[in-house]
Amino acid sequence: MKSPSPSAPAFAALLSGLIALGLPLPSRAAESPTPNPPPAPASETQAAEPSTDQASEPSKETEDAAAAAETPEAVDAAPGDYRNWFDVTVGGLIVDGNDAAAQRRTGLPASAFGGSQRFHYERDIGKTGIFKVDGRGIFDNDDYGLQLEWSETDKAFIRAGVDQYRTFYDGSGGWFPGNNLWFDLYGDDFDVVRGSAFFEAGLRMPNLPEITVRYDRSWRDGLKDSTHWGDSGLTGGAGPRAMVPTYRDLDENTDTVSIDIRKTVGKVTFGGAFAYEHSDIDNGTYIRRSPTEASDRHITHRESVESDLYSARAFADTIFNDKVRVTTSYAFTTLDTDLGGSRIVGADYDAVYDPVYGRRDIGFLGLSGGSQLDQHVWNINGMWTPIPHLAIIPAFRVENQSLDGISSWSDTGAETLARDAANNRDMLDLSQQLEIRYTGVTNVVFYTRGDWIQGDGNLLEQQLLRDTGVTEIHRDSDFDRFSQKYTAGTHWYPLKRLNLHAQYYRKMRDTDYDHNLATRVVANGLYPAYIQAQDFTTDDVNIRVTWRPLDKLTLVSRYDLQFNTFETRAGDLAAVEGASSTAHIISETITWTPFSRFYLQPGVNYVLDTTRSDATSAVGNGSPVEVAHNDYYSVTCTAGVVLDNKTDLQAQYTYYLSDNFRDISATTQPYGSGLEEHGILTSLIRRISPRLRVTLRYGFYTSRDELAGGFNDFDAHLVSTSAQYLF
Repeated sequence: MKSPSPSAPAFAALLSGLIALGLPLPSRAAESPTPNPPPAPASETQAAEPSTDQASEPSKETEDAAAAAETPEAVDAAPGDYRNWFDVTVGGLIVDGNDAAAQRRTGLPASAFGGSQRFHYERDIGKTGIFKVDGRGIFDNDDYGLQLEWSETDKAFIRAGVDQYRTFYDGSGGWFPGNNLWFDLYGDDFDVVRGSAFFEAGLRMPNLPEITVRYDRSWRDGLKDSTHWGDSGLTGGAGPRAMVPTYRDLDENTDTVSIDIRKTVGKVTFGGAFAYEHSDIDNGTYIRRSPTEASDRHITHRESVESDLYSARAFADTIFNDKVRVTTSYAFTTLDTDLGGSRIVGADYDAVYDPVYGRRDIGFLGLSGGSQLDQHVWNINGMWTPIPHLAIIPAFRVENQSLDGISSWSDTGAETLARDAANNRDMLDLSQQLEIRYTGVTNVVFYTRGDWIQGDGNLLEQQLLRDTGVTEIHRDSDFDRFSQKYTAGTHWYPLKRLNLHAQYYRKMRDTDYDHNLATRVVANGLYPAYIQAQDFTTDDVNIRVTWRPLDKLTLVSRYDLQFNTFETRAGDLAAVEGASSTAHIISETITWTPFSRFYLQPGVNYVLDTTRSDATSAVGNGSPVEVAHNDYYSVTCTAGVVLDNKTDLQAQYTYYLSDNFRDISATTQPYGSGLEEHGILTSLIRRISPRLRVTLRYGFYTSRDELAGGFNDFDAHLVSTSAQYLF
């Protein structure tokens, strides 16, 4: 399995600065490079902290942003009463080295680009109406957007828009250090175009229900890399290694129509909504096994899914008095899915099935089938403040799911066998939550919360040979699970310039399986119905401190410590700790403005992340399952100076180091990240007039990837200029 390398850790701060300055980048923040790399593959058991916790308390990002907000803003002031603007940008990324790696790291094409990054126009219509147009268009980057909006206060609104942008991927495979083996099978500079379009209209007249009607269409189309690497035996006698690059071809479209109605009568707000969604997915995975060897073959794995989803919900929100509030809702969803696909082995991709090649690998033909999912969800939430400074927030949720599916296909390989399968799964979950907050102590907020989920269900799976009717798999399993999470924390403001936040949570999830019947393809085989129980435990402590020792100096510090354990009981064996991980995250951000014409903002993040498996110690020396390290640190520094009343100079520097690569090619394929990156960006901003501002930028980036044996190294120069005109 390919270890996911960091998206663009060393360039993240530079790129965020580019966004702020108007350089064309992918328009969705979720698609832009992030400062922290994804965890190593072995740490997939690590439990993530649900977003609901961050909704309860200010996040680190919120506090950092508040500190950064004190930095003098030198470029985006809009003098006068100008309501409209037009930005023009032109530039280019010049790459010496691997273009695909550079594009993936920076999110920019390795070519010239230009156009309008931002356009905004608005005008008043009558006394209470307004019309707005927002758009952008960057050539050679498939980055376009247009939104129109008309609204009339206390009457109605209409909005419509389209948005499209491109995300870059690197389709390269792995590197085998033993004999410097690297496969360059095709151009690896992949990209996926993502887009969406919408139309929305709403009625907002007093004394009438609020009605909103909306249509959305979204799509993904293009090529991206896959972590499902093929294997090669050209390792000089070390044995086969999974290192041959694989790529995916995406073609996905989704259409959604929805209507939302709500009305407030007295202290009660009630309403409902209905949505219909149609999705059409036709994707392919292209795998190469043993390239240039005698057993060389191409595998084309196609999968198509067409689905129709109907959803209806209703809710009521009642404020009984200033101490009691209750909200309840019910939702029903039904999902009907049709599937198809094939896995064909041939002399090339998208080949016609040939029995000769079919015997070289496992494949299938004529996959067809579908599933029907029905879901019912009911919940009730309350808030009670029995005394001043004390809030009690209970919640209860019930969810019932039933899923039925069938499929048929013909397996290819040494012989062709037609098979049919069916499955049924029913489950019921009961969820409870209780949160208590107390603010009765001056400058202190205490909070605690408990989350519990009890669930049970049944899974029935059957598979048989179509021609003979022989049952190969018959699995009837009951399962029950119990999940609990306990959180406690406090916000303390001991001084006007100092605040502290500390939090601890423990999360546990236990799942037990009772296998009533298990018939297997292999009479003495282990799967399915092998695992008897699985237990997950997470302990997390995090502390944040924000301190302003001086009027112009702010420090934000954070420390996180997390432990994860994963225990499994299978077959007749005793329970064992299958994996464990430990993560330390230390970060510090400083914002210093010694005088009004200069500011400095350095920051550092240091992460120690280790995942261990019992398989490592069980085998001993030479184990193919290595302890997974995902340690790294990053340094950022931003500085700005006001040269004169019309000219500003800004500079940013970033550094990233991940030193986890080990040459263990004698026993297995190395996947540990070994990456070092530097980035520098300078910007000169000149305000020629109150309406016109011009910016010149130069950036230099360098990346050295030890995991890829230097084949993905690059140096890149970014040159651009932009102008903003206000009117």
